[in-house]
Amino acid sequence: MSGPLAGIRVIDLTVAVLGPVATQILGDLGAEIIKIEPPEGEMMRGIGPARNPGMAAYYLNVNRNKKSVVLDLKQPRARDALLRLAATADVFVHNMRPGAAERLGIDYAAIAAVNRRIVYAWASGYRKDGPERDRAAFDDVIQGESGLAAINGGTDDPPRYVPMVVGDKLCGYVLASSIGMALFHRERSGNGQEIHVPMLETMVAFNMVDHLWHGVFGEPEKGLGYPRMLTPWRRPYATADGYICLLATTDRQWRNLFAAIDCAAMIQDPRFCSIPTRTANIDALYTILGERMRKRSTAEWRERLDAADVPNGVVNDMMAVATHPDLHASGFFEPYQHPSEGRCVAMPYPVVFSDSPSGQRLPPPRLGEHNGEILGALGYSATEIADIAG
Repeated sequence: MSGPLAGIRVIDLTVAVLGPVATQILGDLGAEIIKIEPPEGEMMRGIGPARNPGMAAYYLNVNRNKKSVVLDLKQPRARDALLRLAATADVFVHNMRPGAAERLGIDYAAIAAVNRRIVYAWASGYRKDGPERDRAAFDDVIQGESGLAAINGGTDDPPRYVPMVVGDKLCGYVLASSIGMALFHRERSGNGQEIHVPMLETMVAFNMVDHLWHGVFGEPEKGLGYPRMLTPWRRPYATADGYICLLATTDRQWRNLFAAIDCAAMIQDPRFCSIPTRTANIDALYTILGERMRKRSTAEWRERLDAADVPNGVVNDMMAVATHPDLHASGFFEPYQHPSEGRCVAMPYPVVFSDSPSGQRLPPPRLGEHNGEILGALGYSATEIADIAG
């Protein structure tokens, strides 16, 4: 095994996207992930195209480097098996509402009672000590409540969801990184602890980095929102034959950009000569850029902007990304042979560790594939395993 988390055992009761994204990251980084599933399997097994039942594309995309164990937690004996398994683990993860975990008898107190050093990590929609602690929340709800849907809709248009489960995925990354930090704390102190990631607060913190604006000084009534981010002109620019993305931020970059569009004197314009004035006049500035970009082809602009050292790029649709030669050459899209699903493609964890590299060691598991290996190691017979698996 390799990866910075090699030797760490994780008990994973997560479902959907948020939790599986988090535990897949931990697995990519070397941890042993034991995915606990109900007899029918978790919900993502049925979402997306599939070659075989229970092995759909969405499930395959967020469940590599895991072992699947089926436990019918409605049975007391299955819960006992889970507690025995938790006693062998370093991390216990779920994304249930707190009331559900308590009813199953797997809240922090119950798990810590069998393993004081465990890192018990979970995520849910709302703060665990708030009045909404047991309200259901999925990504669409949190996009709305966190302000993201309104921001994405724009000033004059109705609210609109970002076309992906951005809240689930971001909170999954936060959950994974928080587990890593708690493990580091345990290395220093010897103590486990409970971690909770509330989706609403996590997404508000994420969104308002840009947009708290006067609220930073306790004066939100004076205005919220970064104008450059909210202008309707902030979008890829139409060229003579397509679209181009570009962004200048520093005075030097803007000076170079103005020269590249044959408007070098604009850096002397009082509206555009500094960051504060450009921010105040962002609609006018982006309108001028939009008009200039239409005069040349995308290739011509890329050559000019590269020469001027102004960040720029083309607009790729999903097919262009999926077939991008550089991404394939770098190994980002990694073909592999799944034992039951045939040829598949994975997207490995993109961060590079020089001394403890991540990697794909296990393909996404079939339902209950590792019952015998994991539960047998706890001393259960084949008959007992069949019983507690439901």
